[in-house]
Amino acid sequence: MEVRVNVTSVIQKTVGGQRELTAEGGTVAELIDDIDRRYPGFRDQLVDEGGQLHRFVNVYLNDEDVRFMEGAATALSEGDEISILPALAGG
Repeated sequence: MEVRVNVTSVIQKTVGGQRELTAEGGTVAELIDDIDRRYPGFRDQLVDEGGQLHRFVNVYLNDEDVRFMEGAATALSEGDEISILPALAGG
């Protein structure tokens, strides 16, 4: 299924400078793998060797943080929107 993916400037460098792209996958992990096939190195920006999302990258499915869902195993539906943002810290 096709999903729209929005990325921030930090991650845009790994996808040819695009702010938005489409990708396919039944889960967040499959979607990341699909993008990585077209833009090698993309996956390394988001997940560790065990396939878990890095804690310094936030992934939202339709404005909900996937960490509070099933993480990288979160199921996707046609027309979903994924946003990928670096975690921000401050005080």
